[in-house]
Amino acid sequence: MTIRFLEVAEIELDQAIRWYEAQAPGLGNTFLIEILSATDRISQYPEAWQPLGQDIHRCRLSRFPYGLIYAIEDGNILILAVAHLHREPDFWRDRLK
Repeated sequence: MTIRFLEVAEIELDQAIRWYEAQAPGLGNTFLIEILSATDRISQYPEAWQPLGQDIHRCRLSRFPYGLIYAIEDGNILILAVAHLHREPDFWRDRLK
């Protein structure tokens, strides 16, 4: 199963990595490892995570207050957002187009 990130989701990921790295050296890398672990779980069990709509799910990270919002399309995964879970919860909905 192929996993792709929307360009805006890649930007969100980069921003979060930089922010965590600025908080403590190595924390940005720890965040990235957590993201990669989540993408592995998603690819193995795409339907297992919280549904947010038809073929839209959220996989929460274990150690950070983030989730990956993704769509299942033709057997592939499209990451719509790297979403901070304590901020505007539906900001990504316009990305479904």
